[in-house]
Amino acid sequence: MTLDFFMPMVPPRATHQMKQWTVRDGKPAPYEPAEVKAARSKLLAHLGQHRPEAPLEGPVELEVLWLFPANGRHGDMTPKVTRPDTDNLQKLLKDCMTALKFWKDDAQVYCETVMKYWANEPGIAVRVTDGQND
Repeated sequence: MTLDFFMPMVPPRATHQMKQWTVRDGKPAPYEPAEVKAARSKLLAHLGQHRPEAPLEGPVELEVLWLFPANGRHGDMTPKVTRPDTDNLQKLLKDCMTALKFWKDDAQVYCETVMKYWANEPGIAVRVTDGQND
C-alpha cells in the first residue's frame, strides 16, 4: 500500500527541538512553547485528512518533500540550505503521524528520504509505502 498526498500550506518552522524546560515541584519538566503547539496542531489537522483506515504494519518507507515559500529571493525548487534542519522537521511530523495511527510505531520507518526546497507552491508532499509491496 502506498499513501501519496500533498498538503498545501506554509510548512511550520517550529520543531520538536524547540521544547523548553521549567521547574515544577523542584524538578525540571519539559513543555512545548506556543509556536510548537501551533505547529503540531497545524500538522495534525492537515495529516488527519490523509490517514489510513488502519495503521500500517511491518516496515515502512517515508518520503517527504518540504516546500517553503520562495518569496522572490529564491527560485522555484531551489534547495533550502537554511534552518530548520530536516531531522528536526521530521521528528514533529513523524510524531504527528504516529499519533494519527499512520503506523503503530515510528520505529517501523526503516527508510527515509527528506528534501527541503524553496518553492512557488509551498506545502508538504508525503509518500508512505509499506514494505509489503512486491
